[in-house]
Amino acid sequence: MTPPTLQSFPPLAAPGARILILGNMPGVASLQAQRYYAHTRNAFWGITGELFGFDPAAPYDHRVAVLTAAGVAVWDVLRHCRRAGSLDSAVEPDSMVPNDFAAFFADHPAITHVYFNGAAAEKNYGRLVTAPATVSYTRLPSTSPAHTMSFDRKLAAWRQITAAVRA
Repeated sequence: MTPPTLQSFPPLAAPGARILILGNMPGVASLQAQRYYAHTRNAFWGITGELFGFDPAAPYDHRVAVLTAAGVAVWDVLRHCRRAGSLDSAVEPDSMVPNDFAAFFADHPAITHVYFNGAAAEKNYGRLVTAPATVSYTRLPSTSPAHTMSFDRKLAAWRQITAAVRA
């Protein structure tokens, strides 16, 4: 049986965004909730709450507003793909269609750095997207509960984002 074709979300971005955090494709919980990083064990909101001073349990719209006001954009590499479950390793490679990054970077020219939320986002971006030479790239540990690194180690690695936002 062929897994369903999944569609990602529009980016979370405000004019003047300076950095972009890229995941690979929303997981099942996020797709059901129609919200980024909706799985209760995903560390994304805990980490970004710590970095940008908001309660990770605050309403979703508040968390998004704080991040975008800080110059942070959030998106995923893939626009469409087929996948059973939530694991990036389950995405069928021939089904991957990237988001329109040329248009995104044209609309957000102040972005100077992309942070990949895990290895799959970095790998698929490199494989599917023509990267602008004016942007720097860094892979961070995935915030997914499938990536078994401790929260504290993930947070320590992600702290470099605050310096990039303030630069």
